[in-house]
Amino acid sequence: MATLVKICGVTRAQDARLAERLGAYAVGLNFYEKSPRAISPADAWKIRKQLDPRIQAVGVFVDWKARLVVALAHSLELSALQLHGNEHSAYVSYCNKFFPVVKALRVGPKFSLSTLSRFRKAAAFLLDASQHGKFGGSGKTADWSIAQKAVETHGATRPILLAGGLTPENVGEAVLTVRPYAVDVASGVESRPGVKDPGKVREFFAEVARANRALISG
Repeated sequence: MATLVKICGVTRAQDARLAERLGAYAVGLNFYEKSPRAISPADAWKIRKQLDPRIQAVGVFVDWKARLVVALAHSLELSALQLHGNEHSAYVSYCNKFFPVVKALRVGPKFSLSTLSRFRKAAAFLLDASQHGKFGGSGKTADWSIAQKAVETHGATRPILLAGGLTPENVGEAVLTVRPYAVDVASGVESRPGVKDPGKVREFFAEVARANRALISG
């Protein structure tokens, strides 16, 4: 199966529309208040209204109260929730009653793949780099060897998304090495936080497509 692309940290409608035209399966709208890519619900709704209903609008949250997450997701007609904080398994299970949940996990030196088994109700996992005090968007590269093992052990039952330090320069190698369900990029295609660089976005998609073709032909 070809690796898909999710463009995260979208704050402008033109960036969302570009991602849509290039074939992104999802865009991420970040509601983590401390992120330089944070977006207000009102601005998120403006973007959501302009997207084709077939593209997923994923709300990114960090340690919100679960009921507030679900309420906002309903009001904005989000497609899925990406939980990027320290949410426990019961929290994930509750949210998953209403929306598919992508549980983001920070892959550090002490990370164990058994962590994935704790979140039985998660619809998918996003493996990101671990950096103290950061909940994604750090630009630091994740450990691809661990991500590859996650795909091998859990990828058949639940999608594994790869994030962390992906750029047009390395995403092709990441796809060939890890073979994730999707790659997730924010800072790697930006001119500044929250503002996507059209050239970098196009190059990113081109490199993913090139790697997918190599996998199919190889």
